[in-house]
Amino acid sequence: MKAVVIGAVGSTEVLVEELVAAPGWELTMIGTLPPELHGRHSDIVDLSVLAGRHGVRLAPIARTNDPQVLDMVRAEAPDYVFVVGWSQICGPEFLSIAAKGAIGYHPAPLPRLRGRAAIPWTILLDEPISASSLFWIAEGTDDGDILAQQYFHLARDETAQGLYDKHMAALRSMLRAVLPVLAAGEQPRQVQDERYATWATKRTQADGLIDWRQPASAIDRLIRAVGRPYPGAFTHVGGRRITVWSSRPVSGGERHHALPGQVMANGGGVLTVQTGEGLIELVDWEVAEGRPPALHAVLKG
Repeated sequence: MKAVVIGAVGSTEVLVEELVAAPGWELTMIGTLPPELHGRHSDIVDLSVLAGRHGVRLAPIARTNDPQVLDMVRAEAPDYVFVVGWSQICGPEFLSIAAKGAIGYHPAPLPRLRGRAAIPWTILLDEPISASSLFWIAEGTDDGDILAQQYFHLARDETAQGLYDKHMAALRSMLRAVLPVLAAGEQPRQVQDERYATWATKRTQADGLIDWRQPASAIDRLIRAVGRPYPGAFTHVGGRRITVWSSRPVSGGERHHALPGQVMANGGGVLTVQTGEGLIELVDWEVAEGRPPALHAVLKG
């Protein structure tokens, strides 16, 4: 089977590694963002080394549905096009190119959490279970028939990086199971049940701003949801930006009285901060410039 891959992040890298190792598959082209557009994804992966190692053509693509991109993909005469780790909608003409179909991937238990920023939203919604989903791309948003799905549990203190890694492991496992099935000419499909569909909206870096009036548990959840490989939660003190990478709510913190955002303790590299409900410790953080906040400084967010 001839395949073309479109993507630019960690899931794309996993897909390429599995395709080049899978019997019965020939990966002829990888379409990815040019270097000047790498800022579109915080988890961007430079696929040039991987493509060079396996002798696969690497093509810079800015917009999926541009005529020159359509011509380029069409020239490969692929059986399948995999669009994995790519945040652009594929138009009808693009979807018609592959002889056997176009396959996508979404880090959520489709039909739940269709759309953008599925990993941060999973943590923000305090989901106890998630899943990785391979699906047949249709003209809607993540609404095509399911090809394969793998579920797993989330820890109560799940972080964006931990959840990201779980999805990569699940994707790799699914690909190892499904690529031989596709190569044999089979095409498993399960229609998504619209009764369970939900949609996740786009999140931007600005959405990581900490609101200290929120309870410590909610602030901790935000910090875990937007941490590495994403830009991180942040606050300000004295006009300086502080990025917070990890935290932990403090048991018994409700006995303290202070302004939300007020630093209650500063020692050993840990800031203890009053929230709208309880204390929180900022364990891993960095200040953009200058000295760390003084004791009793009030963080703004």
